[in-house]
Amino acid sequence: MEGNTLIWLGPTLAAMFAWGIAQGLVKKYVGEVPPARFCLYYALANAVVSTLFWYCSDTPDVLAAEHRQFMTYGMAAYILDGIAWIFYYQSIVYGPISIVGTLSAAYPAITIVLARLVLKEELTTPQYAGVIAVLLGCVALAWTPAEAAEKQTQKRWMGFAGAALLIWGVNGVIIKKAYSFAGADEGNMALFIAVGGLLTLGVYGFLFGRQGATSRKEWARSFLPMAMMALGGLMAAIAYKKGPASIVTPMSGAYPVITLTFAMMILKERPTKLHWGGIVAILTGMLLTTMAAEEAPPPAGGAPTTSALPSAEAK
Repeated sequence: MEGNTLIWLGPTLAAMFAWGIAQGLVKKYVGEVPPARFCLYYALANAVVSTLFWYCSDTPDVLAAEHRQFMTYGMAAYILDGIAWIFYYQSIVYGPISIVGTLSAAYPAITIVLARLVLKEELTTPQYAGVIAVLLGCVALAWTPAEAAEKQTQKRWMGFAGAALLIWGVNGVIIKKAYSFAGADEGNMALFIAVGGLLTLGVYGFLFGRQGATSRKEWARSFLPMAMMALGGLMAAIAYKKGPASIVTPMSGAYPVITLTFAMMILKERPTKLHWGGIVAILTGMLLTTMAAEEAPPPAGGAPTTSALPSAEAK
């Protein structure tokens, strides 16, 4: 059974790990790359990783008439995802990274609410407690008060950051909904990731990221973290096929734990007490969500189930 084997947990943790390492590499190597050029690199790496996965997968006909709902929702999800990234990087340009980062870490809260209202996902009490702990931990890791006064800001960052927050919060629900339609397949979802990224991040990066000198060194140092970002996105898309959006979104979004570990080991940074508290909260939350999923009691009929996980009919 899906609830007992936790088949969604592996790709969820892989997404968290890949995104965490990617952010650490970005911090180490390409911190000075303009946001628009960063978007271009990400779109290209995304296209390579996702298209390769699609090519190697045995997928149903993505253009078949009976599969159009899956294609519509999948494409919409990753076009919106690309737009959210553009808004996010614009918010960094105009706003304080301390506040922008904290806001972006809160997007799983929107997914949790919408998953309950739209997808009718129901978590156990320990799972809700675990999800809240993960969310609070992510906010704690993202908050860096010392940076708040370092930059004069323009108010437009609020609109950009708010738009990114809203889109990312909705996106997990859209992806999960797409998997409920005929023809739903991880390989074809990877194709939507590639196309959606090229249509948004690729176009934006090509139009606005070509200013200034580039070098092979910049390309070389940018592609690895961008490929890790793309791998994380692909793993998250696979996790949504089997797992509840209410848990996959906050758990995969807990990548700051990996980034902070990378910064401690490679960049020799030292976390604050708030950061340590965030790490403890996230790890505790992960334990609660996964243990609750495994140990949920069976119904009276004796067949094991987990309320947070989709039924067999939802596959």
